[in-house]
Amino acid sequence: MSDFTEKWGQKIGEFVNDIGKKTEDTIEVQKIKAEIRSLNRGNNRDYIDIGKTIMEKYQNGEVIDGDMGVLCEAIAARNELIKEHEEEIEKIKSES
Repeated sequence: MSDFTEKWGQKIGEFVNDIGKKTEDTIEVQKIKAEIRSLNRGNNRDYIDIGKTIMEKYQNGEVIDGDMGVLCEAIAARNELIKEHEEEIEKIKSES
């Protein structure tokens, strides 16, 4: 019976060690994923800043070539439509 108890205790110990290792691995993976999310947020902020810089240059009359120029024109057109819609909203509100 002592041999059975010893083997059972050994199996339980191995199980606990496996669980501990898996928990450590899970925590480590979550830390790495959090770092990846943080890095991606930093990249997204920089992408936005790049876009704003290009758009400001376009609005200041600097020539923006290629695809960037096309995108700036599309943004400018949408901004104009937004302005028109906002004016329409104000007109409706003032008539009420």
